[in-house]
Amino acid sequence: MRRRLLRVAASLVVLLVVVLLGAMAWIGGASAGHVNDPVDAPDAPVVIVLGAKVQDGQPMSFLAGRLDVGARMVREGKARAVLVSGDANGTSGDEIAAMTDYLVAQGVDRKLIVGDDYGLDTYDTCARAANTFGVRKALIVSQGNHVSRAVALCRDAGIDADGVKGECDCRFITVARNTAREWLARPKAVADMLSSRDPKVTSGPDDSLERALRR
Repeated sequence: MRRRLLRVAASLVVLLVVVLLGAMAWIGGASAGHVNDPVDAPDAPVVIVLGAKVQDGQPMSFLAGRLDVGARMVREGKARAVLVSGDANGTSGDEIAAMTDYLVAQGVDRKLIVGDDYGLDTYDTCARAANTFGVRKALIVSQGNHVSRAVALCRDAGIDADGVKGECDCRFITVARNTAREWLARPKAVADMLSSRDPKVTSGPDDSLERALRR
């Protein structure tokens, strides 16, 4: 019985490793050539900034690093408008309000910022950017351990997306925890792409981003 249990456990470990490596290879292939440092980012009409936890109404280190790069894309003329996507009713607070206020403090015109309150995960952000806000070409900002997955998901959603690596003045434990979480998220991302599931919240067409781009 003990040998049988050990064999089953070993088989499960091997299966997990195969799934993780396969998902990492899939994401890597789908995003290859489309992940850039900020200085090398191409031009696009809109830059999408992915939400993350806030604390007392302020972006925490991961989110602040993304927003700094998003603001830089606008200041340098590489993007004309910003789509901030996150959970407006998140457990840590209103991500959209915190992100918008931070960008305004960085010098981005509030009229150029559009919020998606229902970007509940990266897949939903990309699907809603394409289907609700009509995005066809974009930059998408996140940290290096996440941005390739974001690019793969957005390109699968029909967006000509290029990733831009966000900064992070983070503790080692924070980076390690988010890296481990990212490894586990990749198989789900592949499953989402294969299933083409609907986002958790679907909405009719929203022209607010188009109007921001016309300003």
